[in-house]
Amino acid sequence: MNISRIFRSLGPIDIRNVRRDSALSWMIFLPILSALVVRWGVPALTARLIEQYQFDLAPYYPAILAYFFVVMCPITFGVLIGFMLLDEKDDNTLTALQVTPLSLNSYLGYRVAIPMVLTIILMYIIFPLANIWNLLPGALFLTALAAAPMAPMFSLFLASQAQNKVQGFALMKMSGMLLFAPIFAYFIDSNWTYAFGLIPTYWPMKVYWMYEAGQPNVWPFVIVAIVYQSVVTWLFVKRFHRILHQ
Repeated sequence: MNISRIFRSLGPIDIRNVRRDSALSWMIFLPILSALVVRWGVPALTARLIEQYQFDLAPYYPAILAYFFVVMCPITFGVLIGFMLLDEKDDNTLTALQVTPLSLNSYLGYRVAIPMVLTIILMYIIFPLANIWNLLPGALFLTALAAAPMAPMFSLFLASQAQNKVQGFALMKMSGMLLFAPIFAYFIDSNWTYAFGLIPTYWPMKVYWMYEAGQPNVWPFVIVAIVYQSVVTWLFVKRFHRILHQ
């Protein structure tokens, strides 16, 4: 089956499934809500901190945006798709899929593509909506491109490691601190920050921080971000295949 036919066949089904699941439907709006909180909450908090404690929060805006947008946006879609995969695994939908014209690899390709596309589109919405730190369109595109593979990586992580949605929620909470840990690299002025590079979420944040600081030679970091996360995703895909064929 070609890509457009897969989207036409599965897209409406996914929309209906998300709308019926109250635990998933609200996740779609989480990045937008985060952008609104940042837009109205962060400047007010900055003014209050300056007034009461003479502490300026503005220099730390890039760390805040890296948390709320560069990481949280793709992770949100990763959780959404990951839970859908867990539901389909529990319902034996993926097992039944193997006797249809749609191959499992094509299906997983669809599942990988959807959150990446949504991440790129939404980052063009949430950064202007937050309105506290804007990137040029080209820089924003490459930042989104570096962050997009995080979504399928996390979805396949949940689908390949958890047995059901209860375990998925537990894994999501347990992995949260690890995935967001590279935020601390922003506050460290040393080459030791590259040690955070073992955590895949470091590289998209690094790309964003470099663009924000006007640093040159960002392209190698964009490539590393894409390649590293793609390799990790591929490992989770292989494990997911093994589980389905047990």
